[in-house]
Amino acid sequence: MPINDVRNTVLAIANKNNYGYISPQDFNLYAQQAQMDVYEDYFYQYNNWINRENSRTSGTGYANIVKSLEEVIDSFSAEAFLSQLPADLNLSNKYQLPADYYLINKLFYYPNTLFTGTNTVVNAFKLTDSTKTFISNPSTMVSPPIGSIIVNNTTGQQCYVTAVDNATTLSISSNIMNLNNTYTIYSANNITEVERVNQNKIFLLTSSNLTAPTTQYPAYVLGGASTNVATPNAVIGNTVDVYPSTIRQQYAIKVQYIRYPLPPQWTYTSLVSGEPLFNPGSTSYQDFELPLSDEAMLVAKICQYVGIEIREADVYKFGSDQEAMETQESL
Repeated sequence: MPINDVRNTVLAIANKNNYGYISPQDFNLYAQQAQMDVYEDYFYQYNNWINRENSRTSGTGYANIVKSLEEVIDSFSAEAFLSQLPADLNLSNKYQLPADYYLINKLFYYPNTLFTGTNTVVNAFKLTDSTKTFISNPSTMVSPPIGSIIVNNTTGQQCYVTAVDNATTLSISSNIMNLNNTYTIYSANNITEVERVNQNKIFLLTSSNLTAPTTQYPAYVLGGASTNVATPNAVIGNTVDVYPSTIRQQYAIKVQYIRYPLPPQWTYTSLVSGEPLFNPGSTSYQDFELPLSDEAMLVAKICQYVGIEIREADVYKFGSDQEAMETQESL
């Protein structure tokens, strides 16, 4: 959704009697908060419409609101290989979740490591390791197989093998390898889903030989925000503990999750006099990530914040009334 359109609409509403100007900095703060309000409301709406679907009071086809909400939420789906905490590298089963994660859909364990090493030459869309012996002869067995997963252990980026060029070079699907980056190549087969269990159950599970998690049937518990032991008071973020605790390999765990939307940023060129000039070419420019259909709701929510700032009851009331109208239409 174009952020400039939303800002122009908000300014037009707020500029009553020419004293409703909103600075770009304030607008960006309000825009981020409004986007988060609308984003989190998707999940409440989704639950509400699931209940309606179960009670046979929701529509189908174009009236299938559940499907529409699923498509919006799925647009924020992301995946990433998880790194171990810096202080616990190769010593713990604790993995760090991405900073932008909102909720976890699934966790996967990659048990079969095919190769590890270091990229020794930089070429676009290539991985070269002068110490390795890859097999490119189809009459024997291509190794690593086409489609194998490559993880850059330095950056956490991932891609897959598209071809084995020769004994030391692989063609890869994304240009993720820099000089001296370490890597791991995993088999794309036999990937295991990690089951989530509650904190109050993991002790009982691990205490019994019959129920203890195994590498074939692993489990995880969600942890809270952790701090980096090497850097006191530096908050790392939420973590997961994976069981059995023998799973300690860097980037052996992959998460499929729903992320937070990126903070919207209306960027501009400063002028000596006059209005700031919209600059969509800035590196920090960011549109709203919500669908265009939510523009009216965003405008309404931002107007409420603006009305409080400029102490204009009419602006706040307009935003409040518009939000109530949009909410009523979705019920």
